Amino acid sequence: MLVLLAFIIIFHITSAALLFVATIDNAWWVGEEFFADIWRVCVNNTNCTELNDAVQDFSTVQAVQATMILSTILCCIAFLIFVLQLFRLKQGERFVLTSIIQLMACLCVMIAASIYTDRRKDIHEKNQGLYAQTSGGSFGYSFILAWVAFAFTFISGLMYLILRKRK
Repeated sequence: MLVLLAFIIIFHITSAALLFVATIDNAWWVGEEFFADIWRVCVNNTNCTELNDAVQDFSTVQAVQATMILSTILCCIAFLIFVLQLFRLKQGERFVLTSIIQLMACLCVMIAASIYTDRRKDIHEKNQGLYAQTSGGSFGYSFILAWVAFAFTFISGLMYLILRKRK
């Protein structure tokens, strides 16, 4: 039982770490001379421009930002609730509250990555001054980490739903 508990804790912490890196790091759209994410666009690795309300469709970027932040916060809250439930639940009960919060984090990261997947091209085309050199890019590792974090939080949420407290 102790090995299973350690695995679940490590899996959850890994999910949270993936969410933090995907949210913070500047590599959602990358190329040879640039990298862009949900916070800024950098050309020549030195000339960085913050994304603000001057960007057309900034509300779309804000939606991605908000849902990624929310997913990270929910994942951390789910871990704290899991630790509390570990000591408070009666034997044989399930970690349903932890599971619900973790699945909400999963939903948020899925929404963020889906919005970015769908709207990235439109944002780049509408803001040619900012994204002029980004046409030859590809999705970066932060974007991929967001999708991996989606899978991890989903599996983690299901594990909590199935898991019963044992002695």
